[in-house]
Amino acid sequence: MGEINVVPYIDVTLVLLIIFMITTPMLQTGVEVDLPKAESANVEQKEGGKPPIVISIKKDGKHYINADGVTDDLVQPEDINARVEAVLANNKNPQVLINADKSVDYGAVVTVMASLKNAGIPNVGLMTKSDDGQ
Repeated sequence: MGEINVVPYIDVTLVLLIIFMITTPMLQTGVEVDLPKAESANVEQKEGGKPPIVISIKKDGKHYINADGVTDDLVQPEDINARVEAVLANNKNPQVLINADKSVDYGAVVTVMASLKNAGIPNVGLMTKSDDGQ
């Protein structure tokens, strides 16, 4: 009896594999995303009872930092790094939130996030309002 030659089947399979390997990354980078509205729960304090560090950016571009949970201190954007490092001396794993006005330039928020990363804060939360205004 004659044997079936499987070499052409292997060739076709390898060609298909190469085609899929090339087209898959292209499909992932070209996807359009429709972002959802921010529906989130209230922020809860971490264990230990220390309030989160809240950095506020007002629509006029002024930056405020609230590191003690009581007062908002006016701070220059270049001084945020030093202020956060001072808080890190007492609290090794603080919760950090950015409260930016919706009309603030995106670059200002990114600059604050970069300075927080340089200060040693790996995770930063963004404060939003839900549909009911809370």
